[in-house]
Amino acid sequence: MKNTIEEIKKNLDALNSRAYNMEERISNLEDGNIELLQAEEEREARLKRNEETLQELSDTIRRCNVRIIGIPEGEEKEKGAESLFKEIMAENFPNLVREMDLQVTEANRSPNFINARRLTPRHIVVKLAKVNDKEKILRTARQKKLTYKGTPFR
Repeated sequence: MKNTIEEIKKNLDALNSRAYNMEERISNLEDGNIELLQAEEEREARLKRNEETLQELSDTIRRCNVRIIGIPEGEEKEKGAESLFKEIMAENFPNLVREMDLQVTEANRSPNFINARRLTPRHIVVKLAKVNDKEKILRTARQKKLTYKGTPFR
């Protein structure tokens, strides 16, 4: 009987030590899981911050852009988009052109490729050197109907 009791105690001790080891391993796994969740939350927060920063940079870069919609395709090929913009400005805002020095950084059609299924002409994007010039142009453009060679555009 003593042998049986001692055998049961050994089995009980072995089971207790296994249970303790299992609890310790489970605790370690839970701690690791919490660390992974925290790292994932930090990564998501960093991603959100980076997306906001990218949006701010994109807005800052595009801040000086003026988009001209409705000019027929090919008009800018012989003169260039920049001189086309200056011609439009001279036709629609002669007083504004005289009073401010327009500095165009670049001008082109957007997107660069022509989509055959799209019936409307591509937009002309003009990047100005100063934001104030863009604001003056847009302010005066809202007050009157714009035309290029008699054809209305936006």
